[in-house]
Amino acid sequence: MSRLITSFDPWKSRICTCPAKYSLNPYTGCDHRCLYCYSTYIPNFFSARPKKLLLTRLERELKNLPENALISMSNSSDPYPPMERDMGLTRNVLRQISEKNLRLLVITKSDIVARDADILKNMRAAVSITVTTLDEDVAGKMEPNAPEPERRIRALKRLKKAGISVILRLDPVMPKINDENFEEVLERASFVDHVVSSTLKLRGDSYSRIVKEFPELKEHYRRLYFREGERLGGSWYLGRDLRVKLLSGVAEKCEELGISYAFCREGIPFKAGSCDGSHLIA
Repeated sequence: MSRLITSFDPWKSRICTCPAKYSLNPYTGCDHRCLYCYSTYIPNFFSARPKKLLLTRLERELKNLPENALISMSNSSDPYPPMERDMGLTRNVLRQISEKNLRLLVITKSDIVARDADILKNMRAAVSITVTTLDEDVAGKMEPNAPEPERRIRALKRLKKAGISVILRLDPVMPKINDENFEEVLERASFVDHVVSSTLKLRGDSYSRIVKEFPELKEHYRRLYFREGERLGGSWYLGRDLRVKLLSGVAEKCEELGISYAFCREGIPFKAGSCDGSHLIA
């Protein structure tokens, strides 16, 4: 049986700016079914299932981590799929990590995480929640099984009120989909401690899913990504000039609002203490 806790960044990306950290996924796969998801290399990805013997294996592996280790949960499969509401598997993972006093960065697209504020507030932890748009129609197409954007904003507020450092992931920024209205997301979440943003990266399957839902973008995306873009680490990126233009808009709005910000896997400089928000965890 493979290890639960592994070193982050299996692709060894040359433009990854994350600090040294470990990756932990309580579940395999994700039910949110986001069209732009990059993790579909995992078999049967859009059907979440718990890791086998998770808590027993986790207890053993946590003993071998170095003091002050940083765990990122989760980097591929959301730790809060709908079934977590009843199973409480991730909640038990939090309890085990809290006993070891390790640092934890939770990354999710679900408001269920706010349920665990009572544990997280006593941990060395920060929570990052993805909100790509406040337009419920667009969100319903792009992230069909994820909680509505407003529920995610409320979760961030609840966690912040509990004294937990919170991070907004404005990720991805997608041409002709949310690149003209991301400012309202930042304004709505202006209370957060940090913003992480990046542009849409495409793989063959994510391109197919997006243009099936947005057929009017088929040729536009083909040109932007496959003709004018660049291939990095197995994904197609927008051309650098366009990436800089889009993310400069994010930077300008964050500076206006006085929010720390950074960019994920873009090769674009930023001033924050970390790209992922882990600098918020003492």
